[in-house]
Amino acid sequence: MFKNIKNDLPASIVVFFVALPLCLGIALASGAPLFSGLIAGIIGGIVVGRLSGSNVGVSGPAAGLAAIVLTAIGTLGGYQNFLVAVVLGGVIQILFGVLKAGIIGYYFPSSVIKGMLTGIGIIIILKQIPHFFGYDLEPEGADSFIESSGENTFSAIIHIVDNITLSSMIIGLVGLTIIVLWDKVLYKKGKIFQVIQGPLVAVVLGIIYFNVTKGFDNLSILQKHLVSVPIPEDAASFIGQFSFPNFSAITNIDVWITAFTIALVASLETLLCVEATDKLDPDKNVTPTNRELLAQGTGNIISGLIGGLPITQVIVRSSANIQSGGKTKMSAIIHGFLLLISVILIPRLLNMIPLSVLAAILLVVGFKLAKPSLFKKMYDLGWKQSIPFFVTVIGIIFTDLLTGIGLGLLVGIVVILLKSYQNSHFLHIEDKSNSTHKIKMTLAEEVTFFNKGAILKELDRLPNDTILELDVRKTRYLDNDIIEILDDFAFKAKERNIDIILISERGTVENPPSYIEFFKLRPKIEELKHKI
Repeated sequence: MFKNIKNDLPASIVVFFVALPLCLGIALASGAPLFSGLIAGIIGGIVVGRLSGSNVGVSGPAAGLAAIVLTAIGTLGGYQNFLVAVVLGGVIQILFGVLKAGIIGYYFPSSVIKGMLTGIGIIIILKQIPHFFGYDLEPEGADSFIESSGENTFSAIIHIVDNITLSSMIIGLVGLTIIVLWDKVLYKKGKIFQVIQGPLVAVVLGIIYFNVTKGFDNLSILQKHLVSVPIPEDAASFIGQFSFPNFSAITNIDVWITAFTIALVASLETLLCVEATDKLDPDKNVTPTNRELLAQGTGNIISGLIGGLPITQVIVRSSANIQSGGKTKMSAIIHGFLLLISVILIPRLLNMIPLSVLAAILLVVGFKLAKPSLFKKMYDLGWKQSIPFFVTVIGIIFTDLLTGIGLGLLVGIVVILLKSYQNSHFLHIEDKSNSTHKIKMTLAEEVTFFNKGAILKELDRLPNDTILELDVRKTRYLDNDIIEILDDFAFKAKERNIDIILISERGTVENPPSYIEFFKLRPKIEELKHKI
């Protein structure tokens, strides 16, 4: 685990700076105590990071669950009652893992997964633009199109013009310049620039800028534009930040409904993130999905027991880890320890970090997820890949993560059905004369009821006085609906003077009296062949 520490340690520092504002922002957006987001980040890094089979995935509180958490806290009568649902949700996730439900993640098309990554990248960019210019009306970590303040994403960006904070914008621009310069130029100049990451330098400069400009009215950064970590006065007040579940609420049916909702949504988001991070991973590691569900379930049980928010694997942290060169799970684990140590030892120093600098780090992460070249690449792959991709991207931007993915998956299914409709058969004109057509129709390997319309259409279009050769030698599955269509057509074919020659592995049959009886015998013939 330590053999790649030279890669994992710098990456963990970047992930730490990405995770810190998101943990706080998601807690704020969820209506939960700020410290609960940090607990989830720490558990997600240390516990889930250790148990997970993913080398590059990073877990923590997820923005996609913020709306569920916010509603549930009110519905269940308080945060401590909600924590019972988090613990039960973790138990249900472990049950999912035991039942091998992790395979679900592999049933999402590649185009939808790429659309998810791109959509999240665009969301990161759009959400961080206001923070970059010092317009910090919304908490970090929001991912819905509609803001809690009543604005939407684009209206918030438009209102930046009237709400620019000069000091935040200056240090944000400096931080962004350093990160890009480090990534594109300095990184290749020497090992020192590979060990010390650009985001770390940008954060350090941000802290220095905050302290140097104190007292300068136009250049100083106000507290509301800085990170806001809870600062305990002593050990007792630190321990007092932890909340514990009220297990007397376990008999409440709403608690169980919330627990199942958390387990389902958190598991789905995790599996989608696993699929996405495996695609981003330059080493092409494959994450065992059932083990991931077990790890996430364990993390949620522990997080819920000590007052933390629900945990999922998160694509923003994971992609930041990959982009920063993380190689093993040590990066995720170290980032968890960094969160823990910094919250205990240096909360006042953390509260000197300008939000605009952290926004600059996230802007770079978002851009790398949503590179313009990817749009052209997906377009060039053709409409079967590009339409689900673009629908997923647009859906995520204007709704939320799961809705966008659901829309992309729905379009992907429609594309599959359409191609199945088109590929159920093909027609080939063998011989054409003035009087008689000889047409060959070869059925595909699998023909289902989805293909009924296409086959009916082609049979109806056959001209009178035609010889139809129906080749089923390659067909391994023929739906009963299709057999009935052929049986019905045989009756009409006599009236239209169409002769049917059926070509099968049993030989050639001209105008079989019953297709239903003929295909009933096929399984027995296949079984006999197998035995021979």
